[in-house]
Amino acid sequence: MYVADSRASTSAASAEGAVRPRAGRRRAAVAPTVLALGAVSLITDVSSEMVTAVLPLYLVTGLGLSPLGFGLLDGIYNGFSALVRLIGGHLADRGGGRHKWVAGFGYALSAACKPLLLLAHTLTPIGLILAADRTGKGLRTAPRDALISLSSTPETRGRAFGVHRAMDTAGALFGPLVAFLILRATVDGYDAVFTVSFCVASVGVLVLVLFVPNGAHRARTKSGPDGARTKSGPDGARSQATGTAPQGISGDTAPRPTLRAALALLARPDLRRVTLCALLLGLATVSDSFVYLLLQRRLGVPDRWFALLPLGTAAAFLLLAVPLGRLADRVGRWRVFLAGHGALLLAYALLLTSWHGTALPYAVLLLHGCFYAATDGVLMAVASESVPEELRSSGLALVQTGQALARFVCSLGFGAAWTAWGDRTALTASTVALALCALFALTLRRPAPSAPSEGLA
Repeated sequence: MYVADSRASTSAASAEGAVRPRAGRRRAAVAPTVLALGAVSLITDVSSEMVTAVLPLYLVTGLGLSPLGFGLLDGIYNGFSALVRLIGGHLADRGGGRHKWVAGFGYALSAACKPLLLLAHTLTPIGLILAADRTGKGLRTAPRDALISLSSTPETRGRAFGVHRAMDTAGALFGPLVAFLILRATVDGYDAVFTVSFCVASVGVLVLVLFVPNGAHRARTKSGPDGARTKSGPDGARSQATGTAPQGISGDTAPRPTLRAALALLARPDLRRVTLCALLLGLATVSDSFVYLLLQRRLGVPDRWFALLPLGTAAAFLLLAVPLGRLADRVGRWRVFLAGHGALLLAYALLLTSWHGTALPYAVLLLHGCFYAATDGVLMAVASESVPEELRSSGLALVQTGQALARFVCSLGFGAAWTAWGDRTALTASTVALALCALFALTLRRPAPSAPSEGLA
Protein backbone atom coordinates (compact mmCIF):
# COMPACT_ATOMS: atom_id res chain seq x y z
CA MET A 1 0.00 0.00 0.00
CA TYR A 2 2.85 2.36 0.83
CA VAL A 3 4.56 1.70 -2.50
CA ALA A 4 1.32 2.30 -4.40
CA ASP A 5 0.70 5.55 -2.55
CA SER A 6 4.26 6.70 -3.26
CA ARG A 7 3.90 5.98 -6.95
CA ALA A 8 0.57 7.79 -7.08
CA SER A 9 2.00 10.89 -5.44
CA THR A 10 5.03 10.83 -7.74
CA SER A 11 2.74 10.55 -10.77
CA ALA A 12 0.61 13.45 -9.56
CA ALA A 13 3.67 15.67 -9.13
CA SER A 14 5.06 14.67 -12.50
CA ALA A 15 1.73 15.35 -14.20
CA GLU A 16 2.13 19.02 -13.43
CA GLY A 17 5.79 19.10 -14.42
CA ALA A 18 7.28 19.22 -10.93
CA VAL A 19 10.28 16.94 -10.32
CA ARG A 20 11.12 17.04 -6.64
CA PRO A 21 14.52 15.85 -5.43
CA ARG A 22 14.70 13.08 -2.84
CA ALA A 23 14.83 14.11 0.78
CA GLY A 24 18.32 14.68 2.07
CA ARG A 25 19.91 14.99 -1.37
CA ARG A 26 22.11 18.01 -1.85
CA ARG A 27 21.18 20.32 -4.67
CA ALA A 28 23.37 19.65 -7.68
CA ALA A 29 25.34 22.56 -9.01
CA VAL A 30 24.73 23.72 -12.54
CA ALA A 31 26.89 21.73 -14.95
CA PRO A 32 30.02 23.39 -16.41
CA THR A 33 28.61 22.81 -19.90
CA VAL A 34 25.60 24.96 -19.01
CA LEU A 35 27.82 27.76 -17.73
CA ALA A 36 30.05 27.63 -20.82
CA LEU A 37 27.05 27.74 -23.13
CA GLY A 38 25.64 30.56 -21.04
CA ALA A 39 28.82 32.57 -21.61
CA VAL A 40 28.59 31.95 -25.37
CA SER A 41 24.95 33.04 -25.41
CA LEU A 42 25.73 36.11 -23.32
CA ILE A 43 28.37 37.33 -25.77
CA THR A 44 26.29 36.41 -28.82
CA ASP A 45 23.23 38.16 -27.45
CA VAL A 46 25.21 41.37 -26.96
CA SER A 47 25.87 41.19 -30.69
CA SER A 48 22.41 40.19 -31.88
CA GLU A 49 20.50 42.53 -29.57
CA MET A 50 22.58 45.46 -30.75
CA VAL A 51 21.09 44.86 -34.18
CA THR A 52 17.62 43.95 -32.92
CA ALA A 53 17.41 47.13 -30.83
CA VAL A 54 17.99 49.46 -33.79
CA LEU A 55 16.53 47.38 -36.62
CA PRO A 56 12.84 48.44 -36.24
CA LEU A 57 13.74 52.14 -36.24
CA TYR A 58 16.30 51.66 -39.02
CA LEU A 59 13.79 49.93 -41.27
CA VAL A 60 10.66 51.98 -40.51
CA THR A 61 12.20 55.45 -40.05
CA GLY A 62 15.49 55.19 -41.91
CA LEU A 63 14.36 53.15 -44.94
CA GLY A 64 10.67 54.13 -44.80
CA LEU A 65 9.15 50.64 -44.73
CA SER A 66 5.42 50.31 -44.03
CA PRO A 67 4.22 48.26 -41.04
CA LEU A 68 3.35 45.47 -43.51
CA GLY A 69 6.85 45.52 -44.99
CA PHE A 70 8.37 45.58 -41.53
CA GLY A 71 6.08 42.74 -40.47
CA LEU A 72 7.40 40.66 -43.38
CA LEU A 73 11.02 41.26 -42.42
CA ASP A 74 10.29 40.77 -38.72
CA GLY A 75 8.53 37.51 -39.53
CA ILE A 76 11.60 36.38 -41.47
CA TYR A 77 13.84 37.45 -38.60
CA ASN A 78 11.87 35.55 -35.97
CA GLY A 79 10.37 32.66 -37.95
CA PHE A 80 12.73 31.69 -40.77
CA SER A 81 14.84 29.60 -38.41
CA ALA A 82 11.89 27.20 -38.17
CA LEU A 83 12.77 25.87 -41.62
CA VAL A 84 16.18 24.60 -40.49
CA ARG A 85 15.71 23.73 -36.82
CA LEU A 86 14.86 20.11 -37.59
CA ILE A 87 17.94 19.88 -39.80
CA GLY A 88 20.15 21.23 -37.03
CA GLY A 89 18.64 18.87 -34.48
CA HIS A 90 18.96 15.90 -36.84
CA LEU A 91 22.61 16.61 -37.67
CA ALA A 92 23.48 16.91 -33.99
CA ASP A 93 21.72 13.65 -33.08
CA ARG A 94 23.24 11.65 -35.93
CA GLY A 95 26.77 12.48 -34.92
CA GLY A 96 26.34 11.63 -31.27
CA GLY A 97 28.90 14.25 -30.20
CA ARG A 98 28.22 16.80 -32.91
CA HIS A 99 26.00 19.04 -30.80
CA LYS A 100 28.84 21.50 -30.24
CA TRP A 101 29.94 21.67 -33.87
CA VAL A 102 26.48 22.03 -35.36
CA ALA A 103 25.76 24.80 -32.86
CA GLY A 104 29.15 26.37 -33.65
CA PHE A 105 28.40 26.49 -37.37
CA GLY A 106 25.11 28.21 -36.60
CA TYR A 107 26.81 30.83 -34.42
CA ALA A 108 29.47 31.43 -37.12
CA LEU A 109 26.87 31.84 -39.87
CA SER A 110 24.94 34.44 -37.88
CA ALA A 111 28.15 36.33 -37.11
CA ALA A 112 29.07 36.45 -40.80
CA CYS A 113 25.74 38.11 -41.66
CA LYS A 114 26.28 41.17 -39.47
CA PRO A 115 28.70 43.10 -41.74
CA LEU A 116 26.53 42.34 -44.77
CA LEU A 117 23.88 44.67 -43.35
CA LEU A 118 26.28 47.50 -44.19
CA LEU A 119 25.74 46.79 -47.89
CA ALA A 120 21.96 46.31 -47.94
CA HIS A 121 19.54 49.22 -48.25
CA THR A 122 16.42 47.72 -49.86
CA LEU A 123 13.83 45.16 -48.82
CA THR A 124 15.05 42.15 -50.81
CA PRO A 125 18.74 42.05 -49.80
CA ILE A 126 17.92 42.86 -46.19
CA GLY A 127 15.40 40.02 -46.18
CA LEU A 128 17.99 37.59 -47.58
CA ILE A 129 20.57 38.61 -44.98
CA LEU A 130 18.09 38.27 -42.14
CA ALA A 131 17.05 34.86 -43.51
CA ALA A 132 20.68 33.70 -43.48
CA ASP A 133 21.15 35.08 -39.95
CA ARG A 134 18.08 33.20 -38.74
CA THR A 135 19.28 30.05 -40.51
CA GLY A 136 22.28 30.18 -38.21
CA LYS A 137 20.01 30.59 -35.20
CA GLY A 138 17.87 27.69 -36.34
CA LEU A 139 20.88 25.41 -36.70
CA ARG A 140 22.28 26.20 -33.26
CA THR A 141 19.25 26.42 -30.99
CA ALA A 142 18.20 22.77 -30.72
CA PRO A 143 21.75 21.36 -30.30
CA ARG A 144 22.51 23.99 -27.67
CA ASP A 145 19.34 23.25 -25.70
CA ALA A 146 19.99 19.50 -26.05
CA LEU A 147 23.44 20.00 -24.50
CA ILE A 148 21.85 21.85 -21.58
CA SER A 149 19.20 19.16 -21.13
CA LEU A 150 21.62 16.23 -21.36
CA SER A 151 24.06 17.89 -18.96
CA SER A 152 21.39 18.30 -16.25
CA THR A 153 19.45 15.95 -14.01
CA PRO A 154 15.66 15.85 -14.30
CA GLU A 155 15.37 17.44 -10.85
CA THR A 156 17.42 20.52 -11.83
CA ARG A 157 16.57 20.89 -15.50
CA GLY A 158 14.32 23.91 -15.02
CA ARG A 159 17.01 25.57 -12.93
CA ALA A 160 19.69 24.80 -15.55
CA PHE A 161 17.63 26.35 -18.33
CA GLY A 162 16.90 29.30 -16.05
CA VAL A 163 20.61 29.90 -15.41
CA HIS A 164 21.38 29.70 -19.13
CA ARG A 165 18.53 32.04 -20.05
CA ALA A 166 19.63 34.47 -17.34
CA MET A 167 23.15 34.60 -18.77
CA ASP A 168 21.71 34.87 -22.28
CA THR A 169 19.52 37.74 -21.16
CA ALA A 170 22.45 39.54 -19.55
CA GLY A 171 23.75 39.87 -23.09
CA ALA A 172 20.35 41.08 -24.21
CA LEU A 173 20.58 43.72 -21.49
CA PHE A 174 23.99 45.02 -22.58
CA GLY A 175 23.33 44.85 -26.34
CA PRO A 176 20.77 47.69 -26.58
CA LEU A 177 22.85 49.79 -24.17
CA VAL A 178 25.93 49.40 -26.38
CA ALA A 179 23.85 50.25 -29.47
CA PHE A 180 22.47 53.35 -27.73
CA LEU A 181 25.96 54.56 -26.82
CA ILE A 182 27.23 53.96 -30.35
CA LEU A 183 24.32 55.86 -31.90
CA ARG A 184 24.99 58.84 -29.62
CA ALA A 185 28.77 58.83 -30.20
CA THR A 186 29.02 58.36 -33.98
CA VAL A 187 27.76 60.08 -37.10
CA ASP A 188 27.01 56.95 -39.15
CA GLY A 189 25.53 55.23 -36.13
CA TYR A 190 23.81 52.28 -37.81
CA ASP A 191 26.95 51.24 -39.73
CA ALA A 192 28.98 51.41 -36.53
CA VAL A 193 26.43 49.25 -34.71
CA PHE A 194 26.58 46.56 -37.41
CA THR A 195 30.40 46.57 -37.41
CA VAL A 196 30.77 46.28 -33.64
CA SER A 197 28.07 43.59 -33.62
CA PHE A 198 30.15 41.45 -36.00
CA CYS A 199 33.26 41.77 -33.81
CA VAL A 200 31.39 40.76 -30.66
CA ALA A 201 29.73 37.79 -32.40
CA SER A 202 33.15 36.54 -33.52
CA VAL A 203 34.31 36.50 -29.90
CA GLY A 204 31.28 34.36 -29.01
CA VAL A 205 32.21 31.78 -31.65
CA LEU A 206 35.77 31.67 -30.29
CA VAL A 207 34.54 31.07 -26.73
CA LEU A 208 32.35 28.20 -27.97
CA VAL A 209 35.28 26.51 -29.73
CA LEU A 210 37.65 26.87 -26.77
CA PHE A 211 35.47 26.27 -23.71
CA VAL A 212 32.38 24.21 -24.56
CA PRO A 213 33.03 20.45 -24.28
CA ASN A 214 32.56 18.28 -27.35
CA GLY A 215 29.83 16.19 -25.72
CA ALA A 216 27.31 16.58 -22.92
CA HIS A 217 28.64 15.70 -19.48
CA ARG A 218 25.57 13.79 -18.41
CA ALA A 219 24.79 13.83 -14.71
CA ARG A 220 22.25 11.08 -15.19
CA THR A 221 23.96 8.00 -13.77
CA LYS A 222 23.61 7.69 -10.03
CA SER A 223 24.17 5.08 -7.35
CA GLY A 224 21.22 3.42 -5.75
CA PRO A 225 20.89 2.71 -2.02
CA ASP A 226 22.49 -0.74 -2.51
CA GLY A 227 25.39 0.61 -4.51
CA ALA A 228 23.97 -0.47 -7.87
CA ARG A 229 24.19 2.01 -10.69
CA THR A 230 20.93 3.53 -11.80
CA LYS A 231 19.86 5.72 -14.69
CA SER A 232 17.23 8.38 -15.03
CA GLY A 233 14.95 7.93 -18.01
CA PRO A 234 13.32 10.71 -19.99
CA ASP A 235 10.46 10.84 -17.52
CA GLY A 236 12.70 11.05 -14.50
CA ALA A 237 12.16 7.41 -13.50
CA ARG A 238 15.11 5.42 -12.11
CA SER A 239 15.96 1.90 -13.22
CA GLN A 240 18.52 -0.61 -11.98
CA ALA A 241 21.43 -1.22 -14.36
CA THR A 242 20.84 -4.95 -14.59
CA GLY A 243 20.83 -5.32 -18.36
CA THR A 244 17.47 -3.66 -18.98
CA ALA A 245 17.01 -0.02 -19.88
CA PRO A 246 14.15 2.40 -20.25
CA GLN A 247 12.81 2.57 -23.75
CA GLY A 248 14.45 5.27 -25.83
CA ILE A 249 17.55 5.44 -23.67
CA SER A 250 19.69 2.43 -24.46
CA GLY A 251 19.49 -1.17 -25.50
CA ASP A 252 17.70 -2.68 -28.47
CA THR A 253 14.69 -0.39 -28.08
CA ALA A 254 16.71 2.81 -28.55
CA PRO A 255 15.50 4.70 -31.64
CA ARG A 256 18.00 5.49 -34.37
CA PRO A 257 18.63 9.20 -34.91
CA THR A 258 16.96 9.57 -38.30
CA LEU A 259 14.62 12.25 -39.61
CA ARG A 260 11.88 9.64 -39.79
CA ALA A 261 12.39 8.75 -36.13
CA ALA A 262 12.39 12.44 -35.22
CA LEU A 263 9.06 13.08 -36.94
CA ALA A 264 7.69 9.89 -35.37
CA LEU A 265 8.15 11.54 -31.97
CA LEU A 266 4.94 13.43 -32.66
CA ALA A 267 3.14 10.10 -32.24
CA ARG A 268 3.85 10.47 -28.52
CA PRO A 269 0.75 12.13 -27.01
CA ASP A 270 2.78 14.13 -24.48
CA LEU A 271 5.14 15.69 -27.01
CA ARG A 272 2.31 16.25 -29.49
CA ARG A 273 0.36 18.22 -26.87
CA VAL A 274 3.39 20.34 -25.99
CA THR A 275 4.07 21.10 -29.66
CA LEU A 276 0.45 21.96 -30.41
CA CYS A 277 0.22 24.28 -27.40
CA ALA A 278 3.46 26.06 -28.35
CA LEU A 279 2.14 26.52 -31.89
CA LEU A 280 -1.23 27.90 -30.82
CA LEU A 281 0.20 30.33 -28.29
CA GLY A 282 2.83 31.46 -30.78
CA LEU A 283 0.10 32.40 -33.25
CA ALA A 284 -1.06 35.15 -30.88
CA THR A 285 2.32 36.32 -29.53
CA VAL A 286 3.12 39.76 -30.93
CA SER A 287 6.75 40.29 -31.91
CA ASP A 288 8.96 42.19 -29.47
CA SER A 289 9.70 44.82 -32.09
CA PHE A 290 6.01 45.61 -32.50
CA VAL A 291 5.62 45.91 -28.72
CA TYR A 292 8.41 48.48 -28.63
CA LEU A 293 6.98 50.38 -31.61
CA LEU A 294 3.58 50.46 -29.89
CA LEU A 295 5.18 51.83 -26.71
CA GLN A 296 7.05 54.48 -28.67
CA ARG A 297 3.87 55.67 -30.40
CA ARG A 298 1.84 55.65 -27.20
CA LEU A 299 4.38 57.66 -25.23
CA GLY A 300 6.07 59.66 -27.98
CA VAL A 301 9.51 58.27 -27.16
CA PRO A 302 12.21 60.15 -29.17
CA ASP A 303 14.06 58.07 -31.76
CA ARG A 304 17.37 58.36 -29.93
CA TRP A 305 15.90 56.65 -26.87
CA PHE A 306 14.18 53.84 -28.76
CA ALA A 307 17.13 51.43 -28.45
CA LEU A 308 16.76 51.52 -24.64
CA LEU A 309 13.24 50.03 -24.59
CA PRO A 310 14.46 46.40 -24.86
CA LEU A 311 16.52 46.99 -21.71
CA GLY A 312 13.35 46.84 -19.60
CA THR A 313 12.38 43.44 -20.97
CA ALA A 314 15.92 42.13 -20.66
CA ALA A 315 16.31 43.35 -17.07
CA ALA A 316 13.09 41.67 -15.95
CA PHE A 317 14.02 38.49 -17.82
CA LEU A 318 17.47 38.48 -16.19
CA LEU A 319 16.13 38.92 -12.67
CA LEU A 320 13.31 36.39 -12.97
CA ALA A 321 14.75 33.60 -15.17
CA VAL A 322 16.45 31.61 -12.41
CA PRO A 323 13.74 32.09 -9.71
CA LEU A 324 10.97 31.09 -12.13
CA GLY A 325 13.01 28.14 -13.40
CA ARG A 326 13.41 26.86 -9.85
CA LEU A 327 9.75 27.56 -9.14
CA ALA A 328 8.82 25.52 -12.22
CA ASP A 329 10.83 22.57 -10.89
CA ARG A 330 8.92 22.78 -7.61
CA VAL A 331 5.31 23.60 -8.45
CA GLY A 332 4.97 22.45 -12.04
CA ARG A 333 6.53 23.65 -15.27
CA TRP A 334 3.30 23.82 -17.22
CA ARG A 335 1.66 26.03 -14.58
CA VAL A 336 4.54 28.50 -14.75
CA PHE A 337 4.49 28.39 -18.57
CA LEU A 338 0.81 29.34 -18.75
CA ALA A 339 1.21 31.95 -16.00
CA GLY A 340 3.85 33.60 -18.19
CA HIS A 341 1.28 34.01 -20.97
CA GLY A 342 -1.04 35.54 -18.38
CA ALA A 343 1.63 38.19 -17.75
CA LEU A 344 1.81 38.85 -21.49
CA LEU A 345 -1.97 39.31 -21.61
CA LEU A 346 -1.71 41.93 -18.89
CA ALA A 347 0.99 43.75 -20.87
CA TYR A 348 -1.26 43.84 -23.95
CA ALA A 349 -4.18 45.07 -21.83
CA LEU A 350 -2.07 47.95 -20.48
CA LEU A 351 -1.13 48.97 -24.02
CA LEU A 352 -4.82 49.03 -24.93
CA THR A 353 -5.86 51.26 -22.04
CA SER A 354 -5.97 55.05 -22.17
CA TRP A 355 -3.42 55.28 -19.35
CA HIS A 356 -0.41 57.44 -20.30
CA GLY A 357 1.32 57.60 -16.93
CA THR A 358 5.09 57.53 -16.51
CA ALA A 359 4.83 54.05 -14.96
CA LEU A 360 3.28 52.56 -18.12
CA PRO A 361 6.50 51.58 -19.92
CA TYR A 362 7.97 50.11 -16.73
CA ALA A 363 4.88 47.99 -16.10
CA VAL A 364 4.63 46.78 -19.71
CA LEU A 365 8.32 45.91 -19.98
CA LEU A 366 8.31 44.19 -16.58
CA LEU A 367 5.39 41.99 -17.64
CA HIS A 368 7.04 41.39 -21.01
CA GLY A 369 10.24 40.19 -19.35
CA CYS A 370 8.26 38.05 -16.90
CA PHE A 371 6.59 36.36 -19.88
CA TYR A 372 9.94 35.32 -21.33
CA ALA A 373 11.37 34.23 -17.96
CA ALA A 374 8.35 31.96 -17.38
CA THR A 375 8.18 30.46 -20.87
CA ASP A 376 11.44 30.39 -22.82
CA GLY A 377 13.58 27.91 -20.88
CA VAL A 378 10.60 26.35 -19.11
CA LEU A 379 9.11 25.14 -22.40
CA MET A 380 12.36 23.35 -23.26
CA ALA A 381 12.44 21.76 -19.81
CA VAL A 382 8.87 20.52 -20.36
CA ALA A 383 9.68 19.10 -23.79
CA SER A 384 12.91 17.45 -22.59
CA GLU A 385 10.98 15.07 -20.37
CA SER A 386 9.12 13.69 -23.40
CA VAL A 387 12.10 12.96 -25.65
CA PRO A 388 14.73 10.17 -25.42
CA GLU A 389 18.39 11.15 -25.22
CA GLU A 390 19.23 9.83 -28.69
CA LEU A 391 16.70 12.22 -30.26
CA ARG A 392 16.90 15.08 -27.77
CA SER A 393 17.98 17.74 -30.30
CA SER A 394 15.39 16.59 -32.87
CA GLY A 395 12.59 16.47 -30.32
CA LEU A 396 13.29 19.95 -28.99
CA ALA A 397 13.57 21.18 -32.59
CA LEU A 398 10.03 19.92 -33.29
CA VAL A 399 8.63 22.10 -30.52
CA GLN A 400 10.77 25.08 -31.50
CA THR A 401 9.76 24.71 -35.15
CA GLY A 402 6.05 24.83 -34.36
CA GLN A 403 6.51 27.89 -32.17
CA ALA A 404 8.75 29.72 -34.65
CA LEU A 405 6.43 29.09 -37.59
CA ALA A 406 3.49 30.35 -35.56
CA ARG A 407 5.32 33.54 -34.62
CA PHE A 408 6.28 34.05 -38.26
CA VAL A 409 2.57 33.93 -39.20
CA CYS A 410 1.71 36.25 -36.30
CA SER A 411 4.24 38.87 -37.45
CA LEU A 412 2.83 38.84 -40.97
CA GLY A 413 -0.76 39.01 -39.72
CA PHE A 414 -0.08 41.73 -37.17
CA GLY A 415 1.78 43.87 -39.70
CA ALA A 416 -1.04 43.48 -42.23
CA ALA A 417 -3.71 44.29 -39.62
CA TRP A 418 -1.77 47.36 -38.46
CA THR A 419 -1.47 48.61 -42.05
CA ALA A 420 -5.17 48.01 -42.82
CA TRP A 421 -6.93 48.94 -39.57
CA GLY A 422 -4.41 50.57 -37.25
CA ASP A 423 -2.24 49.42 -34.37
CA ARG A 424 -5.00 49.43 -31.74
CA THR A 425 -7.29 47.11 -33.70
CA ALA A 426 -4.39 44.79 -34.48
CA LEU A 427 -3.39 44.57 -30.80
CA THR A 428 -6.99 44.01 -29.69
CA ALA A 429 -7.32 41.07 -32.08
CA SER A 430 -4.02 39.60 -30.82
CA THR A 431 -5.09 39.98 -27.19
CA VAL A 432 -8.38 38.16 -27.74
CA ALA A 433 -6.62 35.43 -29.73
CA LEU A 434 -3.98 34.94 -27.01
CA ALA A 435 -6.63 34.63 -24.29
CA LEU A 436 -8.54 32.01 -26.29
CA CYS A 437 -5.39 30.05 -27.13
CA ALA A 438 -4.26 30.10 -23.48
CA LEU A 439 -7.61 28.72 -22.33
CA PHE A 440 -7.45 26.00 -24.97
CA ALA A 441 -3.86 25.14 -23.99
CA LEU A 442 -4.94 24.86 -20.36
CA THR A 443 -7.60 22.26 -21.18
CA LEU A 444 -5.47 20.46 -23.78
CA ARG A 445 -2.49 20.01 -21.52
CA ARG A 446 -4.45 18.73 -18.50
CA PRO A 447 -3.83 14.95 -18.28
CA ALA A 448 -6.43 12.37 -17.38
CA PRO A 449 -6.24 11.17 -13.76
CA SER A 450 -5.22 7.68 -14.85
CA ALA A 451 -2.58 8.81 -17.35
CA PRO A 452 0.97 7.57 -16.76
CA SER A 453 3.60 10.09 -15.73
CA GLU A 454 5.67 9.68 -18.90
CA GLY A 455 6.28 12.99 -20.56
CA LEU A 456 3.89 15.01 -18.45
CA ALA A 457 6.67 16.85 -16.71
